[in-house]
Amino acid sequence: MKKIAVILAGNGVFDGAEIHEATLTLYSIIKNGATYEIFAPNINQHHVVNHITGEEMPETRNVMIEAARIARGKINDLANFSAADFDALIFPGGFGVAKNLCSFAFDGTNCKVNSDAEKAIRSMVEHGKPIGALCISPVLLAKILNNVELTIGQDKNTADAVKKMRAVHKETTHGEIVIDDKNKIVTTPCYMLDANIGQIGDGANNLVKAVLEMI
Repeated sequence: MKKIAVILAGNGVFDGAEIHEATLTLYSIIKNGATYEIFAPNINQHHVVNHITGEEMPETRNVMIEAARIARGKINDLANFSAADFDALIFPGGFGVAKNLCSFAFDGTNCKVNSDAEKAIRSMVEHGKPIGALCISPVLLAKILNNVELTIGQDKNTADAVKKMRAVHKETTHGEIVIDDKNKIVTTPCYMLDANIGQIGDGANNLVKAVLEMI
């Protein structure tokens, strides 16, 4: 059975992993006959956001502990990730990707990537294994890898940023994926567009199927 590593950036769209994207990715992996393990960095998240008001809250939370809510407690420290143990790697989106896994939300093209996330990406590439990225998470691949083909949907500012990081951007709409066969990368826009949960499910499932076909 094919085994997929899924990396989460916390729990909640505004400061962590986007829960619909994360859950529907896990669902698609199982429905397409594969299995998964979940990873997250054992670090404090950049900040905590009240998801009702959008305001920052005066507290500190740990990315891995928060992501464990989605994982139902079955989670691994990203520092212990080994590409040799998995057939593919997938990053759901959410602002946590741009705040916790890297600093793109604050620094744009000058962002820095979490060292464990970068190591996981580079090691998968070195092993010739596929990577899937949903929503905003393709910015990680644009920053780390050269001349990759990807999508973040239709947002011009983000598209311009990934182009400045030497990626090739393809505009997409709901459920569509971009496949970079050379680099074994699959991306889909999800909530980078004004989407509903059904459209998120379509995108996640199409991405998972394409990733599995690459293995």
